[in-house]
Order: sequence, then structure tokens, then C-alpha cells
Amino acid sequence: MENEFRALKVAARELRQLPNEKKSRALLNLAAIVDRSADEILRANSEDLRHLPDTTTPAFRDRLTLNPERIRGMTESLRQVATLPDPVGEVVEEKTLANGLRVQKIRAPLGVIFMIFESRPNVILEAFSLAFKSGNAIALRGGSDSRLTAEILYKLMRNALAQEGVDERSFLGMNDYDRKLVESLLKRKDLIDIVVPRGGERLIEFVQSTALMPIIKNDRGLCHTFVNDDADLQMAVEIVKNAKVQRPGVCNSLETVLVHEKIAARFLPLLYDATQDAPLEWRVDEAARKLLTSKNHVQNATTEDWDTEHLDLIMNCKIVKNLDEALAHIDAHGSKHSEAIVTRSTDAARRFQSEVDAAAVYWNASTRFTDGFELGLGGELGISTQKLHVRGPVGLRELTTPRWIIEGTGQIRA
Repeated sequence: MENEFRALKVAARELRQLPNEKKSRALLNLAAIVDRSADEILRANSEDLRHLPDTTTPAFRDRLTLNPERIRGMTESLRQVATLPDPVGEVVEEKTLANGLRVQKIRAPLGVIFMIFESRPNVILEAFSLAFKSGNAIALRGGSDSRLTAEILYKLMRNALAQEGVDERSFLGMNDYDRKLVESLLKRKDLIDIVVPRGGERLIEFVQSTALMPIIKNDRGLCHTFVNDDADLQMAVEIVKNAKVQRPGVCNSLETVLVHEKIAARFLPLLYDATQDAPLEWRVDEAARKLLTSKNHVQNATTEDWDTEHLDLIMNCKIVKNLDEALAHIDAHGSKHSEAIVTRSTDAARRFQSEVDAAAVYWNASTRFTDGFELGLGGELGISTQKLHVRGPVGLRELTTPRWIIEGTGQIRA
């Protein structure tokens, strides 16, 4: 494994100067190969799903599942990344000093990225395409649950690179799932420049406590939506339903809805009726419980619920007095991922967006849009909840860093 990472480091040097045209052709070729290999991918994915234990949650099974529509989404992401501008070499700033030195700040790749992720096989193509296009070499280590699907995708990626004359060692698809290996690699800052953990809280905490190299942290998504007293209630129902029910097992799904006390009696029955075809389990405070007394699938929220990323068809609900109380609740329990307000008031919306400390803050829209593909980045390595060096969806530019290039004519410092 050490030899493979040393080869990856050599490939990273070559990728720094690989022409954009060649990178784009390789990604377009990969998209075409994936299209042609859809049946093979689905067969492997079906085998992975078949081996899941009976106790597997529906949300986890959904994250692992591929279907024709999701494969089309994967290939569309590859094509979008291929056509996006190459950030490598982009001049961020330039000037000529009084002494004649020409100074430029130019974007450059980060180097060797080690990405650890869980269950979602579409992450493989998304992460590879963004790393490759931005001139980075990447090692991918997924969960053993998606082993067969990953093997097929890694094979297709190697084929696409070979057909375009690109070093196949530009990425490393790891098939050793020993946690001790990961632990040892996280101490090898001589081989790895950046580590990107993308998964549950235990994985994030393990990487944070172990890694000696910088981390781009994709933390949990404990997302809220606050429905203000002047909200369009039907709009609010659709937004909350989409954010919670459409795909509950992903990080940008809603976990807690906060409802202004003035409209709670009208809004909560509407929302309850709209979400029962899911069916959705509600964890509510005492005030909401009184308004939903006769309803099924409603129980009192525990203290832990407000801090739990359920990633399932479970939604917390709390009635608040005003915007101040909503902001205080989010400040106490949010994970700095995505937060939303539904309101007709520009002042309330702007205050919410200014005061909420999160990577993405919405006005009258679902938190489900916190996604690199949806926001026009072609894809993402994850949603960073930290503040240095990147915040929000990690796209092409976020996988580069500015560095200084200085040209002189013999200047020396006095």
C-alpha cells in the first residue's frame, strides 16, 4: 500500500501540468463508458444490496442503491465537470511592485487527497472527477458494503484513463477495508496532503482524532427550517416535505422544523396530512403535541432528539415564540450545515441569513439544494461545515489553493 501511495504522489506531480483538454476528454470518455456499462454496474450493486443484513435501515439501503436514473445522474455529473473551467493556473491576483518584481497569486492543486466515505457508490465518480479535473491525485476508500459496485467503477475509471493515455495511477481505488490500515495512513503526512472524511459522526471523530494532515471536514447535517408567522403555509408545507421526505438519508435533509406559535395551529395539521404517505414519525415538544393529540406516529421529543441527525423518516418539531427563539435553537443545536426560513418578510429573511452560522442559508427554499451538482459545481467532495479552507459544497475551485509566483530581473533585497 505504501508503494501505491508513493506512485500516487508521483502521479500528482504529473497531474499538475496535465492540459485541461486531456482531462476533459478523459472524463467525457468515462461518462460514455459508464453509460455503456450500466447493466454491469447495476448487477454488481444488486449483489451488494443482497448481502446487506436484514437489520439494515431503509435510509442506509437507499444510500447504497443505484438505479438507471441515478446512473444517468452520475454520467451527467461527469459531463458537467468535464465542461467546467479548469481552476488550475487561474490568476487570482497580480501586480508589479515598485522594484519591478511581477507578482501573481495563482490557483494550484492541493496534491494527494485521501477520501474516506461510507456506502454511497456515486461518490466514487463524483470525487474522482473533481479531483482529476482540478489536478489532484486521489485515493478512495469506501465502505465494504459497496465493495462489488466500487470494483466495477474503479475498473471503468482505469479503462477511461488508459484510453486517453493518462497515467492510471492518477487515482487509487482501495479494496482493503481494514480500519487499522486507515489509521496508519492518517499518520502519513509525507504521502497524503489532505484527508476528506465523508460519513457519520463516528468516522468524522475518528479522522479528527487521528489524522496528522489537514482535514476538509464534511460534518453531520442537522438542518432546520423555521416557518415564520407570515409564511405562505402551502409553500411552507411543500418546502418542509421536500426537505424531510424526498431523501431522508442524506446530509442536506431536514431534521427539525421550527414553527411560529401564531400559525402552528393552522400549519401543523396541514404538514402532518401532507407527510403521512411517507409515513413520517414525529418527535415533538409539548406545545406541538397538544395540537397533534389525535394523530398517529407522534411522540414526545427527548433532549437527545434535538441534537440527533436521524437520517431517516423521523422529524423533530418545536413551536417557538418568534424569530429570536428560532435563532437561539439553531445556534444551540445546528451543525452549521444548512438552515432555512420560510417567510414573506424580507427583513426577517435577511436577519435570519445574516445571523445563522451555517454553510448554506435559505429563504423560501428546501435545504436539499445544498449539493454541488444542484448549485452548478458539477458535483462535490462533500459539504464542508468548517470555516478554513473551504465552507459549503467542495467543488473544483475548493480543491485548489492560491500560491505565489514571482518573476524578477535580478532583484535582491536591500
